Amino acid sequence: MPRMMVSTLVWGTSFDDRFMRSRANGMNPPNIAAIILAAGASTRMGRPKQLLPFHGCSLLVRAAQTAIASGCHPSIVVLGAEIDRIRGDVETLPVQVAENPDWETGMGSSIRIGIQALMASDPDIEAAILLLCDRPFVSVRLIDRLVAAYRSTERPIVASGYNDTIGVPALFHRTLFPELLSLSGVHGAKSLMGRYLTQIVPIEFPEEAIDLDTPEDYRKILDLDRYQRTNFAGGTPTK
Repeated sequence: MPRMMVSTLVWGTSFDDRFMRSRANGMNPPNIAAIILAAGASTRMGRPKQLLPFHGCSLLVRAAQTAIASGCHPSIVVLGAEIDRIRGDVETLPVQVAENPDWETGMGSSIRIGIQALMASDPDIEAAILLLCDRPFVSVRLIDRLVAAYRSTERPIVASGYNDTIGVPALFHRTLFPELLSLSGVHGAKSLMGRYLTQIVPIEFPEEAIDLDTPEDYRKILDLDRYQRTNFAGGTPTK
């Protein structure tokens, strides 16, 4: 996972010029989309983790509902493995489903499919937030914090993280879309963030470090959720 120090936030040159030109063209206030990456096969889980129950719905529905409630539009869901089984879970929601036929090659291809679908749907979109369906503690409040940091700093990347690590959810300005489109295979958004560490605004999100890959991971997340709901009035701290 990319590592960064907050004190090193400085601008580069060529990217700075490209990003600031887009700002000068009047693209404000932000028009921000959400891309939910949910194409994997969940091999280690033994069943589609997109469909794991959490708070009365599946993880995929929870991620989609969170994106919708945050005001992100359009909200695009990228599916791949077992798409016929999973698609029905979100067919009643106001989201656009994009199929990644190359899902087996890795996260990079899903990001590429999501950006392609976004540009076809709204060529004038200003930025996109990349989300994973297996991050059940992502909340509307967290997305609002990403957007607020983007608005206040005008930096091209705002990423969640904990301590000195960063990852998704993360917001990317459209000037980075060409590089997101060039991702392939196992190289996901973190590989791109690694090239722009000095231009990233980090937003603290301790749960970003929690993996959900195995049945044991799922049990730990359910235990953590029960603890938070019991010990924090009004829900979990990330709500």
